[in-house]
Amino acid sequence: MSLSGHQSARMKNDEWLTPPNILVRLGEFDLDPCAPIDRPWPTANKHYTVIDDGLSKPWTGRVWLNPPFGTQAGSWLAKMRRHGNGIALIPARTETRMYFDNVWDYAHAVCFIKGRPHFHYVDGTRAKFNSGAPIALVAYGEYNLKVLVDSGLGFVCDLRKGI
Repeated sequence: MSLSGHQSARMKNDEWLTPPNILVRLGEFDLDPCAPIDRPWPTANKHYTVIDDGLSKPWTGRVWLNPPFGTQAGSWLAKMRRHGNGIALIPARTETRMYFDNVWDYAHAVCFIKGRPHFHYVDGTRAKFNSGAPIALVAYGEYNLKVLVDSGLGFVCDLRKGI
């Protein structure tokens, strides 16, 4: 298990659910293209699972993206960048190619979440250990920037203001 996963190496699992307290603060989404097959709560009005191959499907509306944190994360974030409307939950590894290719110069904002969240198992049970890495929410679109600012989830960098 890589530490770039949603969890610490001690968690020994690849499928993790976003904590519901994060989702509640972000509002309603039209699509989750990376939804687990089994989930105790909805993350969007429409879900694509691994069976559907959400990366190959068309995306519409406001998208919630919590991609697998492995080697394909950049492909998922690239599709979100092209779609341009939604929020992605990714590791806060700001020096990586994934950020340079898909966040910096493209996203409207990045929210660095306070603390390290505890993800949940597909049965809804909260994981004993935290994520093991800092987590960021990346907003694409003005509306999603405003949602991050209003969420209170962490420190928001408005990327449209320049540095």
